Amino acid sequence: MSYMEEYKKWADYENLDEEIKCELAEIKDDELKIKERFSKLLEFGTAGLRGIIGAGTNRMNKYVVGLASEGLSKVILNADGKDKGIVIAYDSRKNSDLFAKEAARVFAANKIKVYLFESLRPVPELSFAIRKLGAIAGVVITASHNPYQYNGYKAYWEDGSQLPPPEAQKVFDIMTELSVFDVKRADINDPLINIIGKEIDEAFIEEVLKLRIRPDVNKDIKIIYTPFHGTGNIPVREALKKAGFTNVITVKEQEMPDPMFSTVKSPNPEDKEGFTIAMEYAKKENANLILGTDPDCDRVGIVVKDDKGEFVCMTGNQVGVLLADYILSGLKELGKLPENGVVIKSIVSTKMTKAICDEYNVKMIDILTGFKYIGEKIKEYEASGEYTYLLGFEESYGYLSGTHARDKDGVNASLLIAEMAAYYNEKGMTLYDAMESLYKKHGYYKEDIYSAYFEGLDGMDKIKSLMKSLRENTPVAIGDTKVIGKADYLDCVDDLPKADVLRFELEDETTLFIRPSGTEPKIKGYIMAKAKSADEVAEKVATYKDEIRKIFG
Repeated sequence: MSYMEEYKKWADYENLDEEIKCELAEIKDDELKIKERFSKLLEFGTAGLRGIIGAGTNRMNKYVVGLASEGLSKVILNADGKDKGIVIAYDSRKNSDLFAKEAARVFAANKIKVYLFESLRPVPELSFAIRKLGAIAGVVITASHNPYQYNGYKAYWEDGSQLPPPEAQKVFDIMTELSVFDVKRADINDPLINIIGKEIDEAFIEEVLKLRIRPDVNKDIKIIYTPFHGTGNIPVREALKKAGFTNVITVKEQEMPDPMFSTVKSPNPEDKEGFTIAMEYAKKENANLILGTDPDCDRVGIVVKDDKGEFVCMTGNQVGVLLADYILSGLKELGKLPENGVVIKSIVSTKMTKAICDEYNVKMIDILTGFKYIGEKIKEYEASGEYTYLLGFEESYGYLSGTHARDKDGVNASLLIAEMAAYYNEKGMTLYDAMESLYKKHGYYKEDIYSAYFEGLDGMDKIKSLMKSLRENTPVAIGDTKVIGKADYLDCVDDLPKADVLRFELEDETTLFIRPSGTEPKIKGYIMAKAKSADEVAEKVATYKDEIRKIFG
C-alpha cells in the first residue's frame, strides 16, 4: 500500500481520534508531510518504539501503540505467558497515561493479565516489578531524555531486561502483517487489568536501600535535587529520606510533571543548561551536591564544586569511575569484596575503569552499548556463579549497582552518589577533589562525543552511507596521528554480538568509536584519550573532535 493510500485509509476511518483527524486535515495538501508520516511503520527494535507524537504509521500515537501491543501480545501468548501477565508503567510525557491504558486494553483483549501502575513510575521500578510479580513481560511508555515532541514504548521480558532481539523482531513482523485498525481493545475496567502502586514502591525502595556501602556515614550535607518534571520526584526523595539525608531541597520549578518540560530546552541530565535553576538554588543554599534525574529516572547527572568553588557538571564517565572506586574500596574496607567480583561497562565508556578494577583485583568486562547487554550478563552470572556483579554503567549517565533491576536505575545511583558525597565530605573533599585524586593516581583520562544529525526521510540512508564509506576506506590517519588498528563490530569482535560500530586505535593510545544512534537520526563519534596532564588530554580530545566533525561532513 502506498503512503497516500495509507493516509486516505486513516483519514476515512470513522472512529478516528479527533486530534489525529485534525492533524490529517491540516496536511491534506502537503505530500511531503504525508510521506514522512505514512511511508513506513515506526520500527520496533530492542528498545521498542520511539518517535515524534502525531498522526501516521511513522509516529507515536494510540493506534501504533495498540499495534505494538498486539504484536507483543502474540509473542506472550506463544510463550504461554498470559497468566503470568505483563506490567505497564509510564512517565510524565504527553499521552503517556493514554498510551499506557491503550496498551493495557489491548493486552486484556488478548486475555493477558495486566498489572498497570496507578500513576507515573520510573523505568527501574518497572524492571523490578516484572520479577517481583513473576510477570512474563513489561512495558513502559517513555522517550527517556528526548525533547517533549517525542514519546516511546520500551518493552521488557521476564528477566527484567529489555526485550531480546529475537522477540523484538517477532513483534515487528506481526506489526507489519496487521493494520492499526484491526486491533481490538477491552474496556479499561476489564477484570484482567489490575492496578498496582504502593506495595511495589515500598518493595523497590527497600531493595535500593540494601545497596548502600557505608550506611552510617555522616549525612550532614546539603543536596539540591531536580527530577526534570519526571518520575524521579517521589522515589528519589523517598530513598534519600529513608537513608537519612534530611537536608534535600527540590527544585520547585521542575518538581511537578510537565509534558512540555517548560523549564529546559531538553530534559537531559547530560546538558548543563538543564541545571541552570538548580545551580541558582545551590549558590543560595551553599549546597554540596546537585542531583538531576531524567524524565523516566533511569539516568542521573550531577553538579559539584570545583577547586575554585564554581559549580561544574561531572560527566557520566567520571561518575561511573567514582562509583566503581567507591564501591570497590568500600567493600574491601568492610571485608566484603568478593574474589570473583565484576564491573561491566559499555565499549564506549572510559578506559579508566580498567585501572580502577585492576587496583582491586576485580574483573572488568566490556559490552556493546545498551543496558540490555548488562542485564544479560547479570542473568548469565547469576546462573553460572562465575562472577559476582558489583556495578554496571554507561557513559550516557546510566548506572546500576544491584540486581534488583535489569536496567539503569537513577534512584539507586542518586542514593549512592549522595552517600559517596557525604563520605568524601567527612574527609574534607568534594566529588571533584575525589576525581582529581584518582587522576593523579591512574593518569588523566578524558572522553567526549561529537554527534551529527541527519534529519528527514533520507537521514538514515546518509548515516548508512557514511558507515559504509568508513568500512571500505579505513583512514590511514586521523589528523596527524596514524591509525594503527581497526575493529568492525559487524564481525563479532571479542565474542560480542554483531553491531554497527567501528573502532579505530591511534598511535598515541587514543581510541575512537563511530556508531549510529539506536534511537535518533544521528551518528556519534566517541573519543577516549589519556595523557600525563589535564591540559594535554583536553587538547587531544579537542583535536580529535574537530577531526570527527570533518569526517561526518
